[in-house]
Amino acid sequence: IAETNPQAGSIRIIFQVIGKTTAALSQLKTSDSLLDITGPLGMPTEVKQYGTVMVVGGGGGIAAIYPIIKALKEAGNRVITILGARTAELVLLQEECRRYSDELIITTDDGSLGKKGLVTEAMEEVIARESVACSWAIGPSIMMKFCTLTAEKHQLPIYVSLNPIMIDGTGMCGGCRVTVDGTMKFACVDGPEFKGNEVNWDEFINRMKQYQEEEAVCFTDRLKEQV
Repeated sequence: IAETNPQAGSIRIIFQVIGKTTAALSQLKTSDSLLDITGPLGMPTEVKQYGTVMVVGGGGGIAAIYPIIKALKEAGNRVITILGARTAELVLLQEECRRYSDELIITTDDGSLGKKGLVTEAMEEVIARESVACSWAIGPSIMMKFCTLTAEKHQLPIYVSLNPIMIDGTGMCGGCRVTVDGTMKFACVDGPEFKGNEVNWDEFINRMKQYQEEEAVCFTDRLKEQV
């Protein structure tokens, strides 16, 4: 859910076609309907006035982080937004994010839009020139891991949004279990946001490979090139 309009009673959903259900969803037309939508679920983002904040969105994660950008700006923060994707056509919601950002930085792996490079490189540039109080990152698991490592290096707090396999969304099935600070948590009820430095990234990434293998390979290859 990327946006809500309480006055109109509407929500804006952005999704990626991966399997049978999302393929069916993509075929819906105006006047078609869904039987039920359940929510809100999980824990909300802690939005307050931090000062200067850095928000990083990658690929489809941009849709999830856009409401956070908007809320942080409306709470009075100076918002520096970094958006990244493999190529220009995958950089979502550019104008919407720009509207609620004091600065918008775009990176693409192939250089087709913004700077050629990784979001972590942009993070380093921002941290080098100004003081950042808090940060968020949402995107492919491998991206969030390296965003966390970058933030940790500079003792910058960072929150990530985990998206493991979810079935019922109420914590009963256990499919979305993740290890955070050495304890098993359910992303659907305890999350989806957690402190990045407390996430067991190796375990999480192994469970996510069936959905994010392509993004992981791409990001890892680019990191190798930098080394």
